[in-house]
Amino acid sequence: MRKLLKTKSVIVAGLLCTSSLAQAEEVEVLHWWTSGGEAAALNVLKDDLSGQGVGWTDMPVAGGGGEQAMTVLRARVTAGNAPTAVQGLGFDIQDWAAQGALADLNDVAAKEGWDNVVPDALKAFAKHDGKWVSAPVNVHSTNWVWANKAVLDANGIAQPASWDEFVAAVEALKAAGITPIAHGGQAWQDATIFDAVAMSTLGPDGYKAAFVDLDEGTLGGDAMKEAFDRMAFIRDNVDENFSGRDWNLATAMVINGEAGFQMMGDWAKGEFLNADKVPGEDFLCFRFPGTADQVTFNADQFMMFDQGGSVSAEQAALASAILSPAFQSAFNVVKGSVPARTDVSDADFDACGKQGMKDLAAAAASGNLFGSMAHGHAAPASVKNAVYDVVTAHFNGEYDSETAVVELVDAVSIAK
Repeated sequence: MRKLLKTKSVIVAGLLCTSSLAQAEEVEVLHWWTSGGEAAALNVLKDDLSGQGVGWTDMPVAGGGGEQAMTVLRARVTAGNAPTAVQGLGFDIQDWAAQGALADLNDVAAKEGWDNVVPDALKAFAKHDGKWVSAPVNVHSTNWVWANKAVLDANGIAQPASWDEFVAAVEALKAAGITPIAHGGQAWQDATIFDAVAMSTLGPDGYKAAFVDLDEGTLGGDAMKEAFDRMAFIRDNVDENFSGRDWNLATAMVINGEAGFQMMGDWAKGEFLNADKVPGEDFLCFRFPGTADQVTFNADQFMMFDQGGSVSAEQAALASAILSPAFQSAFNVVKGSVPARTDVSDADFDACGKQGMKDLAAAAASGNLFGSMAHGHAAPASVKNAVYDVVTAHFNGEYDSETAVVELVDAVSIAK
């Protein structure tokens, strides 16, 4: 893997060295990629820029959902000291663009043909009023399950394809004295599981009605109560120390055989790869039972903040590097995600990566590709946070499922 990284970085640097970018000097990048697998992926981008003579000032803010990073960003912008580039998600990008805070990347985008290769679902967040304001790095899908293959094999458990099979697998692990589900009790992690669970009970039309259209009948319906019932089952099968645990520590529990399953986005794969684990041999990756034909996604992008004029040479260098085909392959092979452009080969991707690219293309073609509610790609932040509050309160036992449904309808109604 390290050899691959070095090779890819050299290729990308060679492709991207141009006279116009040689003027670039340094970028300050605010992000929340701080786990081992994420840091390894980010080094691909740092190496690309280094090859062009562009320095990198790192500003990491720990917190897997990015909430802490956004708090720091608001303080920086308020103080008139915005970073060069900031990792952003979904509606957060649009909110900053609406405030006039982001630089215009149209010249870079036109020169390199972004409109022809970036899917419309990503452009909906990367462009504002016809102007490119961010550079998409990847597409993550969030409705994955990760499993320790040796643990499952030792207990005679096949990869579950339905909710009932998943329940049986969980109960078998529990009977064997193994923590069935690794989880970190943080609001965004609770909501990530809820995303998949809700898709499995509501179906794609119901998911869109609830979390995109914000239809009160769907939010308060029987299928939503079933989703909360399933969340209660999951809550009963995590270990007692789950509260506050970072997502990558939950992934480590699966890697180390301390737990059977984790429901998490495909960034979790980066942790398995960083631990030298091989998909299909050491771990399994599959869609949450009941969502095999659907994909919920988020897309990491780098917003370019207006530095007081036209887009800087440093920002142009960073944006160009991010959208280059060679970088898109090299980065996403390590990160666990799939490329943000449609013309990248899957040749260098492992089995999970190839499956992710295939699933994404199929879901986009069939109309079953949906922005993730949990990761700010279905509804604005006010609604997302309202859902967070209800889901986490229910997960922690403050509401039963019937009450949670009522609270969800009220919370979304107030927030929208």
